[in-house]
Amino acid sequence: MPLPQLTIYRHDRRKRALITLAGEIDLDSAPLVCAALEGCLSDGIRVVDVDLTPVTFCDCSGLNTFLHAAQRTREAGGTLLLHNPPPSLARILDLTGCGFLLPGLPLGHLSPSLGDVPDPVAPALPDRSVPLVTVLSGEVR
Repeated sequence: MPLPQLTIYRHDRRKRALITLAGEIDLDSAPLVCAALEGCLSDGIRVVDVDLTPVTFCDCSGLNTFLHAAQRTREAGGTLLLHNPPPSLARILDLTGCGFLLPGLPLGHLSPSLGDVPDPVAPALPDRSVPLVTVLSGEVR
């Protein structure tokens, strides 16, 4: 049995959630990301931090999912913050010029391979003192 392509962890603290994505975000796994982010909104969460540190790949399907989720979160009176995008997402953001639509991404962090320096005032991830629990896991067939 193949390993899950994407695993999603969620940790809530009042009206704020930390979503940690691990694996690959592409056309097949983007619906899992969308479902997790929509779940936060339906549960009353209004600040969603998305930690992308363990993401190994993200294509334009993932970018589209994040843009849609950011818009839906704003419409609900909240904020979606992306943290530590993988090089593949950083490259797509650089090419499309739409990084400004996704709060939480320090502009200097988008092209680390091009010698940019990370922005020191980027929002910090919330405390992870409570262990994360897997809420969704997807397998591509």
